[in-house]
Amino acid sequence: MPTTPEMSMDMTTVGDTGLLDTLQHEVALFARRAEQTRLGGVGQVRNSMDRAAYLLLNRLDKEGPMGVKALAASMGIDSSTVTRQVAPLVDTGLVKRTSHPEDGRAVVLQLSPRGQSRLDEVRSSRRQLMAELTHDWAPEEREAFCSLLTRFNSALSSRMATTGGAAGEQPAS
Repeated sequence: MPTTPEMSMDMTTVGDTGLLDTLQHEVALFARRAEQTRLGGVGQVRNSMDRAAYLLLNRLDKEGPMGVKALAASMGIDSSTVTRQVAPLVDTGLVKRTSHPEDGRAVVLQLSPRGQSRLDEVRSSRRQLMAELTHDWAPEEREAFCSLLTRFNSALSSRMATTGGAAGEQPAS
């Protein structure tokens, strides 16, 4: 007999209450520790870029120049939130606002050379932190953790999109 996601959830909840309690507790601890440390890397770069800025710069780097609406849609957040978050990035020269090549009235956001350099620096520092935190993990463990965390974030993003809850960031790509 086929099962629906709701049925699977009920069976899992009944059979694995202790495991699910541990999972929700560990996710809560992770969220608190990630926010406390911002998982910002090591050395002088640590805590030098907030999460919103990092995710915006990362998205512009991966997907290229785009308008506010497209950026908001690709991140699963509101356009007004993107506008508010991008303003200090423009002010500090990390993001450039340019006119759309086909419609001069529309604004396109793009990573500036300074923004690219800064993003590369922060990525390197964060990569070093991840290496330090998982230095005693086997490569297969790192891959499994990354795969499962990506899957968890995707499921959370999908749930937020379908329930209309407060939108979170899409997994970084």
